[in-house]
Amino acid sequence: MSAAEAEDRVRHQSFWFVACLAVLVAQIVTEYLMGRVPICACGYVKLWEGGVNTSGNSQHLSDWYTPSHIIHGFLFYGLGHLVLRRKPLAARLLLALVIESGWELLENSPLIIDRYRTATIALDYYGDSILNSAMDTVFMCLGFFFASRAPVALTVAIALFFEIFTGYVIRDNLTLNVVMLIWPVEAIKVWQGGV
Repeated sequence: MSAAEAEDRVRHQSFWFVACLAVLVAQIVTEYLMGRVPICACGYVKLWEGGVNTSGNSQHLSDWYTPSHIIHGFLFYGLGHLVLRRKPLAARLLLALVIESGWELLENSPLIIDRYRTATIALDYYGDSILNSAMDTVFMCLGFFFASRAPVALTVAIALFFEIFTGYVIRDNLTLNVVMLIWPVEAIKVWQGGV
């Protein structure tokens, strides 16, 4: 590869990464315009919020739903590998970011917030802070990059561990979250409520 080709490749990769950053910034600005709170209403930022049914859940840098967003990254890497196989990694990351940011905006809309409050045990869920939502997207990116480097078997093993561990500890995980959002099962809701 000549120096000119290498320079062109770097410029091309830079374009994709700038586009990725633009998607994250657009997500943050849109959530601000939607009236989302920038940080927890408590007035401080925590690295980890361990309470699930607390006012701090989905408000700080990370929480029990962070593993779900890392798994999003695993899944979106797989999707990008399937549909954009010949494109650079940064182009596949852009696809992942568009999907994740789109979900974050939808998740923090009245439609999904109300759905969570009526169909799941998340009775006190009022949406994510902008900080938490942006960090969810960042954790998705970390999962994406991990999946791009790690063997498939290891990525799948970690995803299964995350699902089983969070399911055991908080009675919720990505799979249960999707099921309860799309097709609520009363028996799952009772189990999640600890009844």
